[in-house]
Amino acid sequence: MPIIVNLDVMMAKRKIGLIELAELVNITPANLSILKNNKARAIRFSTLEEICKALKCQPGDILEYMDTEHDGNDR
Repeated sequence: MPIIVNLDVMMAKRKIGLIELAELVNITPANLSILKNNKARAIRFSTLEEICKALKCQPGDILEYMDTEHDGNDR
């Protein structure tokens, strides 16, 4: 999947656990776990906004695009 979710990294940097973040964002721990473990197929902007508020970060701190079609060498 070309979009990588780095939520676990941001959570570790902010020293916040899954249950605490789930409560702050008003999402079930199970759904937050799916997102954290890179298993989600989509995320609502409102959820992303609440996560960014809670973690005091930008969407780009959580989501990363990985180009799988190119090996990084421009020709």
